[in-house]
This record gives sequence, C-alpha cells and structure tokens, in this order.
Amino acid sequence: MSEIPSKLQRDAARTIVTQYLRVRPGENAIIESWDHTMPIARAMVDEVRRVGGHVLLVHEDEDAWWRTIDRKQSRLLGKSSAPEWAALKAADVYVNFWGPGDTDRIERLPEKTFEEALAWNWPWYGVARKAGLRGVRMTVGFVTDGRAKKWGRDRAEWEERVLRASLVDPQETARRGARLAKSLSRGKKVRITHANGTDLEVALAGVAPRVSDGRPRPYRTGDPASGMLQQAPGGTLDVALDSKTAEGTFQANRRTNIWWSVHSGGSLEFAGGKLTSYSFEEGEEEFVRQFQTAAAGKDRTSALKLGLNPAVEDVPNLETIEGGSVSLQIGGNRHLLGTNRSNFFTWFSLAGSEIAIDGSPVVRAGQLV
Repeated sequence: MSEIPSKLQRDAARTIVTQYLRVRPGENAIIESWDHTMPIARAMVDEVRRVGGHVLLVHEDEDAWWRTIDRKQSRLLGKSSAPEWAALKAADVYVNFWGPGDTDRIERLPEKTFEEALAWNWPWYGVARKAGLRGVRMTVGFVTDGRAKKWGRDRAEWEERVLRASLVDPQETARRGARLAKSLSRGKKVRITHANGTDLEVALAGVAPRVSDGRPRPYRTGDPASGMLQQAPGGTLDVALDSKTAEGTFQANRRTNIWWSVHSGGSLEFAGGKLTSYSFEEGEEEFVRQFQTAAAGKDRTSALKLGLNPAVEDVPNLETIEGGSVSLQIGGNRHLLGTNRSNFFTWFSLAGSEIAIDGSPVVRAGQLV
C-alpha cells in the first residue's frame, strides 16, 4: 500500500511551511483544501504543527459545492460565513489549494455563475490586508484527472513535477531574480529571439522590476490587491513595459493557463507598438471573445515575466516560472505600476529563447547568463 501523504508531498509541505511561509511558533494558520488536494493539505497541517503553529483545516466538499451550483445557489457560495471571516481576521498565515477539482465542469460553467460563486474573493483581500496575512496559493491544486486526460499528461507525473519545483530554495530563486532585476533596472530596450521565428523588441517602462520567489509578506502600500499571496512553487521576475514600443514577432511554445482559460501556440505580430495580427493552435475563440470587447490598451505589450525556477521544464500551469523562459503580456499592467489601464490582459510564454537588454545578453538558449 502506498504512503498517503507521500514522502514527496510531505517534503513539499515542509519546504512551503519552513522556507516559503516561514511559520513561527504560536502563529495561526488556515489551510483551505478541496477533495483532490486533501493528502498534501494533511501534510501541511502536520508541518505547521511541527514548527509550533496552530492550524485550522477548512475542507470544501466538492460534491456539496456542485450540488449548490445545481440548485442555482451560486450567490450563496459567493458569501462567506461569519466564522470564516472571524478566522481570517485572526490568522497570520494562509494556504489555498485551487479547486474545485472537476475542471471539465468548471470550463462549461456559465461565466455569470462562476463570478457569483467567487464573489467573496475581493472582500477577502480587504480583510487579509487589514489582518497582515501572508499566504500561498498551491498550484498543485490545478493538477486534475480531467486536465491530465485532456492534455495527454500522466497525472501522477505532472503532480510530481509540480511538487519537485516546490523544493527549490526560494533564497536561491531570489538571488537569480536580483541579478536580472539589476540589469533591467538600468535598461531601456529588450530584444527576444528564438529559432522558431521570434524576433521582438520592446521597451521598458522605467519601473522597478518585481521578483516573486514564493515567499509572501503582509500587504504593503503599492502592492497589487492580492499582494499578500504568492504562487507556490514560485520563481518569476515581472517588469512593466512602456506599452508604446513593440516591433516584430513573438511565437509562444508553451501553454498559457489563467484560471481555467487556456490558449497555446500563440503567434503575434507587432508594428508601431501595436498588435497587428495573431493566431493560435488552441483557445483562439475565447481569446477573441474577450479581446474584441476589451478597453483601450488591449493590443499593447505591457509586461515581461522572466522564469527563475530551475526545476521546471514544460510543466502545465508553471509556464511563467520555468527557468530562462519569458512570457510576454499584453493589456493592463497597473498591478506593476505601469500606465496601461486596459481591463484585459493575458500572456504568451516562450522557453529556450535568447534575451538581450540594450544589446547585452542575459539569457542564452533559455539559460540565465
């Protein structure tokens, strides 16, 4: 009989608790899990207690959640209970596992119903800010049977690769990010090239880059609304672009996963700072639907995400943290203190490229210089 939780799940939980969250004795932690993530959630409970923390495990029963949806009570799901708010106000640390696990059904859910069910989200950020909370969102929650089947992946192998990426020392990730941030802070132009035909030049906005190594901190003025939360595993450097300069071609070779929206194989052409044409291998219909109704700035480059995690190579939902990768964002970038106010944004990820800042290479063949 296999061990549940597995040794890898326990090792990942220990790294998250001790190196990402740095839980201290006496701190209060909330761990929110769905059915499909309960094994590692239980490991997380054990690790919080191991370091002397107090923990509350909140289990969202998937079947009960969907029955509520079937009764057309999505608005009820969007209103958290008084005990949940009270617990949040008293918490120091928070761990969230993405769910529900039936991603096939989520993708078929009407957008209005989905938004109603998640209406608690923005009020949650307000309470978390006041509480001085720090937390992580566990990407392993996106590893589901439905998606593994749809994408032709082995679910167990996919989960293993996500968890192994969580074992990377965030201090080392931060050091890699600091080197890149230094070059970007002094730079003006970035050129991205790849043998697949990518050759794009964009301009930096002169805003300080932001390194996300997976270690959260309580909210600070100037952070995005969700600034007290980090993705785990982590490893990106985000920097705003000026949204005026973009010339050339960008050809993605990784999927883009934003919640349950997916597109891949994006081929983008830019001229005069604007997106002039695009095509996709997957997800074009949904992209077009959102893009056509979006506000001004939707067709402008707005940010670069540079991957810093050396343990990631073509892992679904970890495209932006893959070591040496670059993700090009179009649309709004106010969360990075940029000037693009569009209500639309998405990104396109490319691994194995060459990246130069003002002519000086910082990435060669997908490896940080």
